[in-house]
Amino acid sequence: MPQQSTVILVDVQNIYYTARQAYQRNFDYNKFWAAATANRNIVKAIAYAIDRGDEKQKQFQNILRAIGFEVKLKPYIERSDGTAKGDWDVGITIDALEYGSEADVLVLATGDGDFAPLVTRLRERYETIVDVYGVPQLTAKALVDSATKFYGVEDELLL
Repeated sequence: MPQQSTVILVDVQNIYYTARQAYQRNFDYNKFWAAATANRNIVKAIAYAIDRGDEKQKQFQNILRAIGFEVKLKPYIERSDGTAKGDWDVGITIDALEYGSEADVLVLATGDGDFAPLVTRLRERYETIVDVYGVPQLTAKALVDSATKFYGVEDELLL
């Protein structure tokens, strides 16, 4: 049986903040990579992050690259009212449609319910298998319901 062509897309900010909120721990990208890539042919793997320009963050981005991810960055923007902007939803959606429509499997790591219509579209129109990884108690029910399979980010995927 040939390996499934697979695309992996990670919403870094969402995974970071939900793991910190739920467990006060960090997501283990190496363990995630091992789980998501087992017996699969990875055609694209992208981690979407915010660039604050600090050294610790650059080191983290280099770790992601060493694992096998392409790292896409957006600048961190702080508004005059003190709120911050750093949303990759549109970029992730564009890449998911571009690469996921040609792959057998799309692995999406996020808990953001805004992606539920995207997941449904990929499954219905392109018959893509969509595996979603997210922190169970902080992942939108609509996203869980739209996925082919949901994998909880729990102890075995945390540092």
